[in-house]
This record gives sequence, structure tokens and C-alpha cells, in this order.
Amino acid sequence: MVMKLNTARRHVREGTKNIVRNSWMTVASVGAVTTTLVLVGIFLTLMLNLNQLAQNIEDEVQMNVYIELTATQEEMDELEENISQVPNVTSVEFSSKEEELDKLVEDMGEELALFEQNNPLNDVFIVKAEEANQYKNILGQVTEMDAVDGVNYSQNTVERLLDFNRYARYIGIAFIGALLLTAIFLISNTIRMTIVARSEEISIMKLVGAKNSFIRWPFFVEGMLMGVLGSIIPITLVLAGYYYLYENVNDQISIPFVDLLPFNPFAWQISLLLLGIGVFIGIWGSVMSVRKFLKV
Repeated sequence: MVMKLNTARRHVREGTKNIVRNSWMTVASVGAVTTTLVLVGIFLTLMLNLNQLAQNIEDEVQMNVYIELTATQEEMDELEENISQVPNVTSVEFSSKEEELDKLVEDMGEELALFEQNNPLNDVFIVKAEEANQYKNILGQVTEMDAVDGVNYSQNTVERLLDFNRYARYIGIAFIGALLLTAIFLISNTIRMTIVARSEEISIMKLVGAKNSFIRWPFFVEGMLMGVLGSIIPITLVLAGYYYLYENVNDQISIPFVDLLPFNPFAWQISLLLLGIGVFIGIWGSVMSVRKFLKV
């Protein structure tokens, strides 16, 4: 156990020394990681808030099932029971035609109050589903039920929303992937130069019986430290910028459904994500370099 701890200390010490020995290349690599993670952090912040926006809109999506004007109370009760048994339906709420008229008057103006004496609207069941993409299947089943006069759930709007959210994720993942590959390439080149500069030392270590894992670990530590150092500034900048927006801009936004994610736990989530990505970039850059120069 003591020997393992001593070996671990040696790896950390050597990895730290490598960073100091190659200070200029370290600065270049850390700068590349910093630049990459700033862009990744901004893009992740945008994507997470777009997902929140899409989720807010999806939560407001509902299906209105219009009941036939001639339907009896018994038929309405039976229809409500049948709708509630459809898979993925989470709630069925009754709204009378008087309540529907009140909503129209509130939205469209007092002129519609003239219809109170002769209300032409239908009673409605307001149906909510677990996910927005489930309404299409529910529509097909509800339409065929007795006492249903019509069904509406803004199908085109929902489908466009889902398509936009899906394509935004694809574009975001592709963009972030390209940035990460660039940072990995720069870090791997830095560590490759370190290995070349110490090739004679590495050859001697192998001749005296050092295992490849013993030689590799300091470079893994070096890459990990580069990733950690490169993530500090991006985390600070992203959190400071987001805090400013959340405190000064969020309350002024009057667009429906647009609401920034709460600073806490967003701050922890984005910090851990950027730190994890930085460490991954550093370690993977080391793996790429060491595998090429050390033959197992």
C-alpha cells in the first residue's frame, strides 16, 4: 500500500514537473483548452436554455376534445372514462361551454360577451399527455370515440417544435465535437513534444524494466492538469456572464415561455460539465500521444 502511494506521488510530481519544464507549450495548450471551453460553455448554456424553452412550451401543449352538442351526461361521463384509459394520457379536465366562452372573451374582447345568451360553443375535455410527441397517437384513438365532435391540439406547431429541438441538438453536438477534437489535437501535440524531448530518458527506463504503465502515468497526469487549468477561466467567465443575465435580464423578459434556468443548480451543472470536459480533453490528448510513442 505504501509503495502504491509513493508511486502515485511520483506520477503526480513528474506530471507537474512536465508542465513546468514545457511552460510555453503548456501555456499554448491551456490557452487552447480555455478558448475551446469558453465556446463550449456558451453553447451548452444556450442549448440547455433552449431545451428549457422547448420543455416549457411542451408543458403548455394540450389537446381539446370537443363534445357533441347533443351528448347526454351519461355519454360525457363515458367519453371521459374512455379518454382517461388511453395510454400516455396523464389528465382529463372538463371545461364547460360557459368557461370556454369566458376564455374567448378574455382573449378576444368584450364583443364576444354578446353570445352569452346563445352560446354556440361545445363543452370540452382538456387532455394532457406525458410527452408532446404522444398527442398524435392519442388523436387517432380519441377521434374514433362516440360523442366526439372534433379534436384540436395544434399538431403543426408541436411537430415544428420537436423538429427544431432535435436539429438544434444535432448542430450543437457537432459543433462541440469539432471544438473538442481541436483541443485534443493541440494537447496531444504538446505531450508528444514532451515525449520526444525525453525519449532518451524513457528508453533508459524501459531498459531497466519499467513498465509502460509506469512511464505513461505522468503524461496522463500532465494532460489531466492541463484540462483542469484550462477549465478554470471558462467556468468563471460563463458563471459570471450567466449570473449577470439571470439577475438583470431575466425579470425583464416578457416573452411567453422564455425563462432562464435558475442560477442554482445551473452553476453546479455547467461547472461540473466544463471541468469534466476539460479533464477528458487532457487525458484523451495524452492517450493519443503516448500510444503512438510507447509500444506496448
